[in-house]
Amino acid sequence: MTLKIAAKISSGLFVVDVHYEARPGITALFGPSGSGKSVSLAAVAGLLRPQSGTISFNELQFANAEKSLHVRTQDRKIGMVSQNAALLSHLSPLENVAIALLNSHDRAQRQERASHWLGRVQAEHLAKLPTASLSGGEQQRVALARALAGAPQLLLLDEPFSALDQTSRIAVRSLIIELVAELKLTAIIVTHDLIDVAALANQLVLFEPGRTVASHELIRGQTAELARLVGLTI
Repeated sequence: MTLKIAAKISSGLFVVDVHYEARPGITALFGPSGSGKSVSLAAVAGLLRPQSGTISFNELQFANAEKSLHVRTQDRKIGMVSQNAALLSHLSPLENVAIALLNSHDRAQRQERASHWLGRVQAEHLAKLPTASLSGGEQQRVALARALAGAPQLLLLDEPFSALDQTSRIAVRSLIIELVAELKLTAIIVTHDLIDVAALANQLVLFEPGRTVASHELIRGQTAELARLVGLTI
């Protein structure tokens, strides 16, 4: 279940040249703000089309600019969590998760599956609460349940911890590590936080403005080695 991307992607006037592979486990995209990390994730999700090059996952091409090939987002078997949980406030947490199942189950089955996934992210007690009343950490748990409910093979995480307090951040990190391993997912996370990378990632992709520059295998928790790879002193 390897993602391969070798493409030039534009967002407005900004163009990023992206080359990396992401294997099962968690790959972190790390670099300065505006370097193209989220742009590359949007292309993997199908929200942007590459100007040139290809994107493939598990040998299935998602995009091929030369052949004008573009697989729709809903056909890519991906789940996505952003820094804004993007929950619908007029729906309950349970109903927000059930949205991911609209095309595959009847209403009773959707409710049952949504309840199951809230349980998997330790948020079953939130099912019927007003969505607007949830804390940041609670909202991200619901967003993660929604992302996983559709049985994705690829999980995309775009700054998912940026609005969380430290306690919630640690808890949601641990939950993601557990679920990615249990479900045998390929996950890609965009983050500016080196501690997130050290805690989560098996692989690191470094960005400079407008391009990827290197990829490294990581061992979780080796913060000093990670800092050396990114050129920091700690």
